[in-house]
Amino acid sequence: MPELPEVETVKLGLSKNLETLGRIEQVKLFRKDLRFEFPKKMKNALEGQKILSISRRAKYLVFETQDYVWLCHLGMTGAWRQETGDHQKQPHDHFRVSFESGRSWVYRDPRRFGYMDLIKKGSSIVWFEHLGPEPLESSFSSEYLFQKSRNKKAPIKNFIMDQKVVVGVGNIYASEALYMARVKPSKASHRLTRKQAELLVSSIKMVLKKALKSGGSSIRDYKNADAEMGYFQQSLKVYDRAGKPCFSCKKPIKKITQAGRSTFYCSNCQV
Repeated sequence: MPELPEVETVKLGLSKNLETLGRIEQVKLFRKDLRFEFPKKMKNALEGQKILSISRRAKYLVFETQDYVWLCHLGMTGAWRQETGDHQKQPHDHFRVSFESGRSWVYRDPRRFGYMDLIKKGSSIVWFEHLGPEPLESSFSSEYLFQKSRNKKAPIKNFIMDQKVVVGVGNIYASEALYMARVKPSKASHRLTRKQAELLVSSIKMVLKKALKSGGSSIRDYKNADAEMGYFQQSLKVYDRAGKPCFSCKKPIKKITQAGRSTFYCSNCQV
């Protein structure tokens, strides 16, 4: 599943030469829905518009045009690619936007858990109302995490993956950050000490920054908008390393399941 570093990498890839694309000439929908139905006005509303900027909020891509905010959530298998010239439709291509410059952006999504929305500028964005702070911003601090975790009995890994607490800390990065902070994934959130909260916030920021620098992870064949694979997985310390020796103490990495997701940790180093 594309997580925050992967979505940020896609954003940066699509943003290249944004000013040279020109206006949107054509929007092509190859099906009427993904996870949800495409907005009925999407084609007519976007054609003739110019994309002014691309940003990211949590795991959403946010395209700003003159009149609209166009949102795209990649779901589990969503991906964008850029093309020049004639479009050769590939399996699972569901959406294409073509520009005056002759370039096109194509969205494919084999499992169709992604979705899009189109919102008139100035209107509230309901998708964002429940979201917590961005993990790389100053609002996500050790004091914030410590106070937020009081009276919460959920395992700390589940807690930091809750988008209402902090956005974009996906499964891979949660396991890696907890290992770096030496915090056991099953530890009850309310038992987190101030020192552990400080280490965990620092570790989350460090892991995500490293993943961003590496272009994200390529587990499950993730590719960015330029069809390039990220390589953060080459530096994973615990994720997908069950039975292999811990880099610190050499004891075998363990694997458990939490909320339906695989968790990897060192039972000796993490407490």
